[in-house]
Amino acid sequence: MVKIAVAGGSGGFGGEIIDALLATGKHEILLLSRSDPPSSGTPTGVAWVKAEYSSVDDLNEKLQGVDTLLSFIVVHLDPENLSQKNLISAAVRAGVRRFAPSEWASPRFDQMDWYAGKAEIRNHLQALNKDKKVLEYCLFQPGILMNYLAHPFQSTKNIPSSQTPLDFTNRKVILVEGSENARITCTTARDLANVVVRAVEYEGEWPLVGGIQGSNHTISELIAHGEKVRGGPFEVEKLQAADLQAGIVNSSWRPKVDHPIFRDSPEQAAAMEKVLLVSLLLAFSAGTFDGSDEWNKLLPEYKFTGLEEFLSGAWREE
Repeated sequence: MVKIAVAGGSGGFGGEIIDALLATGKHEILLLSRSDPPSSGTPTGVAWVKAEYSSVDDLNEKLQGVDTLLSFIVVHLDPENLSQKNLISAAVRAGVRRFAPSEWASPRFDQMDWYAGKAEIRNHLQALNKDKKVLEYCLFQPGILMNYLAHPFQSTKNIPSSQTPLDFTNRKVILVEGSENARITCTTARDLANVVVRAVEYEGEWPLVGGIQGSNHTISELIAHGEKVRGGPFEVEKLQAADLQAGIVNSSWRPKVDHPIFRDSPEQAAAMEKVLLVSLLLAFSAGTFDGSDEWNKLLPEYKFTGLEEFLSGAWREE
C-alpha cells in the first residue's frame, strides 16, 4: 500500500482514477482541494484536505508521507502555472517519489493554445532534473478520450460527454481536406484509469513519456469503423486548412459546446464552438493526437478496449 495524493481531482479524469484506485482496496488517497469537503462526505479511503496552492510551505506539510502525486490541475486556469510549480517544489521538499503532471491528453499541443501550460510544466520538470534526477515523473498521454465518440451517451461516471467533429451518433464528420491519413490515438477512460493503477504499483522506473494506446487509427479508418458499427455511410465534410487558419468555417454544422458557463450566453457559446472546431480540426490534421505506446509495452498482460469493441458496446441497444 502507498499513500497517493491527487491534486485537483475531485471530478473529471481525476475522479475516474480515484475510483479505480479505491477499487483495489490497497491505497490511501489524499485529495488536495482549494475547497472545503462536500457536505455529503467523501468515499471511504479518501481524505479530503483543503490546500493553499499559493504556499509551498502549506503544500509541503500536506504532502508529508506521500509516495505518488497525481496532478489534474486545469492548466489554462492556473495563471503562470504557479499552482503546479508550487506543487512540484513542495513534492521535492516533502520527499515525494513519483509525480504525474497535469497531462492526460496528447503528446503535442499544435493549434491548442489552452494546453500551453502543459508545455511549460514539461520544460520546468526537465530543468529540475537537468543535472541529476530530483523527481521521477511521467507524462501520461492517452490521446483523445474514446468515450467522446459515444456522445451523447454518458459512458463514464465523472467525465461529461462531449461532441467532437467525429460525430458517430449522427453519422457525420468534419475534417481538413487531405488529412484522411492523419493518425489519432484514442483510449477509454477505464483503460486510462487502469493503467494509472498499475503504474502506481509498477516496480520499475516510470518512463518519462507515458503513451497509452487503446487504439491508433487514421481518420479514414475511424470513419470506416464507425460506418461498420453504425450500419451506414457517414456524411463527410472537408474544409480547407487555409480557410480554417484564417478563421473561416464553412461547415454545415459545428460540435456543440454544452457547458454551464455558456448557457446564459449563446453568443459566447457560438464563438467557443468556432474556436474549438478550428483548433481540433487543425490539430487532428497535424497528427497532434498521434500518441506513443510506452505503457502498452510495459504492461503486456493488460488488454485494452479496441475501437470497434467500444463502439459496438456504445450502440448495443440500438
